[in-house]
Amino acid sequence: MKDFNDTGSLAGSIEFHLAHTVGKTPDAASNSDWRLALSRAVRDKLIDPWFEATRRTYKQDRKRVYYLSMEFLLGRILEDAVNNLGLEEKATAALAAHGVNFNDVMQDEPDAALGNGGLGRLAACFLDSLSCLGIPAYGYGIRYAHGLFKQSFDDGRQIEVAEDWLRHQHNWEFERAECVYDIGFGGHVTEKGSRAVWTSSDQVMAQAYDTPIPGWQASWTNTLRLWSAKPKKIFDLEPFNRGEYMEAAAPEVLAETISRVLYPDDSTEIGKALRLKQEYFFTAASLQDLLRRFLNHNGDLRALPSKVAIQMNDTHPAIAGPELIRLLIDGHGFEFDDAFDIAQGTLNYTNHTLLPEALETWDTQLMSETLPRHMQLIERVDDRLARDARASNVGSAPRIVENEKVNMGTLAFTCANKVNGVSALHTDLMKQTVFSDLHQVYPNRILNQTNGVTPRRWLHSCNEGLRNLLNEKIGTEWVCDLEQLEKIAPLADDAEFRDRFMAIKRDNKQKLATWIKETMDIDVSVDAMFDVQIKRIHEYKRQLMNALETAALANAIRRNPDADWTPRVKIFGGKAAPAYLDAKNIIRLINDIAVSVNNDPVIGDRLKVVYPPNYNVSMAEILIPSADLSEQISTAGKEASGTGNMKFALNGAVTVGTLDGANVEIAEHVGPDNIYIFGMTADQVQDARDGYVTQNYIDQSPILTEVINQIRDGFYSPEETTRHWPVLEKLLRDDYFMVAADFDAYWKAQRKVDKGFADKDAWARMAVLNTALSGWFSSDRTIQSYADEIWGVDSLSGARK
Repeated sequence: MKDFNDTGSLAGSIEFHLAHTVGKTPDAASNSDWRLALSRAVRDKLIDPWFEATRRTYKQDRKRVYYLSMEFLLGRILEDAVNNLGLEEKATAALAAHGVNFNDVMQDEPDAALGNGGLGRLAACFLDSLSCLGIPAYGYGIRYAHGLFKQSFDDGRQIEVAEDWLRHQHNWEFERAECVYDIGFGGHVTEKGSRAVWTSSDQVMAQAYDTPIPGWQASWTNTLRLWSAKPKKIFDLEPFNRGEYMEAAAPEVLAETISRVLYPDDSTEIGKALRLKQEYFFTAASLQDLLRRFLNHNGDLRALPSKVAIQMNDTHPAIAGPELIRLLIDGHGFEFDDAFDIAQGTLNYTNHTLLPEALETWDTQLMSETLPRHMQLIERVDDRLARDARASNVGSAPRIVENEKVNMGTLAFTCANKVNGVSALHTDLMKQTVFSDLHQVYPNRILNQTNGVTPRRWLHSCNEGLRNLLNEKIGTEWVCDLEQLEKIAPLADDAEFRDRFMAIKRDNKQKLATWIKETMDIDVSVDAMFDVQIKRIHEYKRQLMNALETAALANAIRRNPDADWTPRVKIFGGKAAPAYLDAKNIIRLINDIAVSVNNDPVIGDRLKVVYPPNYNVSMAEILIPSADLSEQISTAGKEASGTGNMKFALNGAVTVGTLDGANVEIAEHVGPDNIYIFGMTADQVQDARDGYVTQNYIDQSPILTEVINQIRDGFYSPEETTRHWPVLEKLLRDDYFMVAADFDAYWKAQRKVDKGFADKDAWARMAVLNTALSGWFSSDRTIQSYADEIWGVDSLSGARK
């Protein structure tokens, strides 16, 4: 490993790359130039352990994990790597010698636009933990040119523009021009003897780009391999010479569309086709790649399950089952049942949702037109499922192909060796609801793996003050053994420790307040409670309920401004999918409430509402350490797990939430006195569905009724009184996520929070205990459990298991 024993050696490497990689002199270099030079210098340090990890895996002929995910929400890589390698002081000094500010250089790096929300951030945490634990692994995904989108607001409306994170060179990746696979679409299938031959009508190439993912202090380094779509025919000269320039470039444009944007709008048929092509594109390239690697060192594909564990992160890679079967049958001569057994022994599936609409389905016609050979194999897998159901004496067998739809969740489940939920409640509900029939057919297939978060980024890196306090009190081993945080639990009763803990929280709040002023020109007081809800915008996450409660609180303050109010800063963050109009309407309502509240002189500093645009990992790293209150208020039974709840608790925020997802387990670990739980349980939600009438709950709540009437009368949009009627219409017509039913319980819980925050010593004790008792929610624990219970793999680095 390249060693930087002193500042001078790191400085020399930075200066070398500034000159020889960036092509600049120090006096002409911008912050971006210094960032690129520092990134290359730090990346150099990762190369040797990266190569060594690969050599050891091959030498010991060990099983590898392949993690297939549509998203990897990495965030900024440079600061994380510098922190991981312990180079912060040396890097700061090396840059300062040239009059360059380290923090300015860190802030110059754009977030890698490779994800949207919890799914992608979980995948990034898992890659970190796989490397920290020394488990040989590859992450596989798509190298999106423009990611999801960059969010801004215009008169409160969400505006989407393309991300430009690749405008500058991505210094952490290695282009693998030699690693290219052909990916076909469309065409037809012919029979040759007993074999099927798929002749595709369209082809693109998948080219690999590799990013090293180091474990703590680079003791082990794995690989994130992302695929970029390239045309088979780069440029058509004949139409160009005729002056038909757009036609000449069409092959390149159409091919690259596949890896251009994350989650393209699928409200049109062409959008649906692009989504399906994206999912097949990266899955097929990944399977070809891992089979090539396996066959280079193993001759018998029947041994694949003993050397390869593939994890499908949600249903997006579910086509991996038919594709692996196709490769085994059409490419290697296996019979269907043998190919199915090999595929099933190799594949595993993580379910992330109980929402039926989120369990992907594709029209059989679209599947047949786009992937005709796979449609044939899906029908054979469906027959295999029917056989297994009959053998299990299950009366009503579930089907993969039903009502001219291909159910991808059912397909993923059928083709998997193990299927896991991501919290204890979620896993139980999987067995009872969406996969109840499949659970009867395969009763030993479902198991739980509660999510976790990496403490390297979500405490050690993003919360320097708390990191230093923990190091002082309990040493540094907590970074890779997070349950050691329990050692500070007794210090919750130590007044001096509580004061230091809360002083760090206040410093973090001041940094956030300064950032809010600089970016949004809103003044907020650090004495106020910082109340934060940051998630993708979805009705089940109930940002609407938070917004309605905010409006109700504003009303109460206006009526009695001299009461003893607990000041609050309500902070929202998150994006709505471009085609999700109901969510976008909620965003506009929140922003209009913010304008009204923030400009009301009667309310003043008693309540502020802040919604910074373009929420991403870097913003979360500012918001989470600053939060006093963590909003986890989804409808019970709808949030599979959540990981934001874990990050907040780890950084000393107290949760207000429902008994949903991992909130249940957080409550068990931190104790009922250190969390605010409200609302219906999952069973109560289900019971309430019969005869549910939204208006009845509104009529029972004068507080909610007042807010509903204000919105109807245009109080928050006086220049356009009907602006927010669509929100009300949806709430009154179809309050599926029971905002009205839980509103009063939420209001009462928030008033308890007010009283709790007013008792500074009691609140500080709760905050300390949330940090101390959140160690179980490390992604290291989660990954070790996957390794033991699903993948059957061992660590090769000697890291703590």
